[in-house]
Amino acid sequence: MTFSDIFKSNFLENVTSVTILDMFLALTLSFGVGLFIFLIYKKTYAGVMYSSSFGVTLITMTMISTFVILAVTSNVVLSLGMVGALSIVRFRTAIKEPLDIAFLFWAIAAGIVLAAGMIPLAVIGSVFIGIIILLFANRKSHTNPFIVVLQCEDRDSEARATAFLKEHTNRMNVKSKSVQKGAIELNLEVRLKDESTDFMNELSDMDGVRSAVLVSYNGDYMG
Repeated sequence: MTFSDIFKSNFLENVTSVTILDMFLALTLSFGVGLFIFLIYKKTYAGVMYSSSFGVTLITMTMISTFVILAVTSNVVLSLGMVGALSIVRFRTAIKEPLDIAFLFWAIAAGIVLAAGMIPLAVIGSVFIGIIILLFANRKSHTNPFIVVLQCEDRDSEARATAFLKEHTNRMNVKSKSVQKGAIELNLEVRLKDESTDFMNELSDMDGVRSAVLVSYNGDYMG
């Protein structure tokens, strides 16, 4: 055993397995692609409350995936250990918007493809995916529904109020009905003809109508 063998270290040998230029180019490109994904997410977000931290997560997720794959591709033994280490990671954060899952997978996939050296695929693929999301994410195929909470005194006032709503809306469906002595409460799903809600003022002024409330509804939340 020579003197150099004593100080020989596999850890030190791995220092030069990935060059500084490769690191810089890969992380710079991953930052650019991650920033593009973040801008598409910010442009197309249509949820209840925008989270800027999730947007930053998309950028960092792309960069993290890049340097992890760089390490894996430079050492076969390390790749096996990395698989075992990552298999114990569990995330418990609930994702409320289905489209957010697509953005997460997009960021991870872009980082992996960049680290594998397939730069044209990562760039062109990300641009193509971004265009598709821009075209379809905020496209409205139908008008948003509304919920009308209606309280009436008797059956006659209920009939007049529902007939009035049918006349001033495109569609009306009864979601629930609660009846008590001297009080009838209806929850009605309606589709408005236009953006005007002045008909609600006329509805509340009708005889026998105690109250009329119009609530926006998109299937996930009310507000």
